[in-house]
Amino acid sequence: MDKKRKFLEQNPNCFYLEDDLSCIKEYLDSTSWLNLYEQVLAIEKPGDGNMNFVIRVKTNERSLILKQSRPFVEKYPEIPAPIDRIQSEADFIARLEQYEVLKHYTPHVLGFDKPNYVLLMEDLGKGMDLSFIYQKGEQLSSDDTNGLITYLNHLHRLPIPESMVSNMSMRLLNHEHIFCFPFLSNNALNLDNVQPGLQEASGLYREDGILKKKITEFGAIYLSESKATSLIHGDYYPGSWLKVEAGLKVIDPEFGFVGKAEFDIGVLIAHLEMSQQSDEIIESVLALYQEPKGFDMELMAGFAGIEILRRIIGVAQLPLTMNLAEKVELMHTASSWIIDGKIQ
Repeated sequence: MDKKRKFLEQNPNCFYLEDDLSCIKEYLDSTSWLNLYEQVLAIEKPGDGNMNFVIRVKTNERSLILKQSRPFVEKYPEIPAPIDRIQSEADFIARLEQYEVLKHYTPHVLGFDKPNYVLLMEDLGKGMDLSFIYQKGEQLSSDDTNGLITYLNHLHRLPIPESMVSNMSMRLLNHEHIFCFPFLSNNALNLDNVQPGLQEASGLYREDGILKKKITEFGAIYLSESKATSLIHGDYYPGSWLKVEAGLKVIDPEFGFVGKAEFDIGVLIAHLEMSQQSDEIIESVLALYQEPKGFDMELMAGFAGIEILRRIIGVAQLPLTMNLAEKVELMHTASSWIIDGKIQ
């Protein structure tokens, strides 16, 4: 079943956005978002999105970004996903726009079409996400490192909203693919299709009862609302870090919720480790991060280790330029972080 048919069967009254100029024109003409004499001239894909359909729209006056959520993951339509996640993203951005520092890192929302699950956003301009750091020899600049930590330092200290930002449906989706599915003994993944020998190497972590018990405990903390302390981004990795002419931006907060700050910083450390950043960069990140009250280093280490393992042996693969021996060594390191509760 193609994506459009799947979408419309579940949402028959919605407008389905497509990578087609006439379709985008028709949709925008049905809204009040365009100015009186504004005309849509061209469209283009701004990059490879994972969760949502995203298109850049060029008009005779400006450049815009349209984003629509579907009842599945855009890159993996066989994986169901909450269609109302776009509401969570809109709410998250609206909250950050109240704060000057965080506003600088966040694209501005120009319109929200709730019935059709569509966000209209400012176009931050041509740029690239920071996924290039997975390539051997690529290192984060000091400016980008500082920016990534500045964002977290301010985000994790925001006042907790009176109405808790739960976003539980997205958390449950994330929980399945971080803490559960990668560690099932028979999950039908053949990792040799990713890299020969990886399937056998991964078996150790699917059969380790002590390790899996710890991962289950960390997963329960991830889902717990009683332990929530900070507003977090929820998907803080290089694909969510965008470098444009105006500087570093942080995008795609559809997984954001009030949870544990240790999750964001743990995921960040995990991706610095997987992209083989220097020890100096990782030490700098840990030194610059201002731990909120009650911050738990063991929890951060556990989240970091789990993120590494799930990226190597789970569905959400990364463009890692590591050979099998390097991945085996990294998986061993990640396992020790989870068990011992410290990043060494």
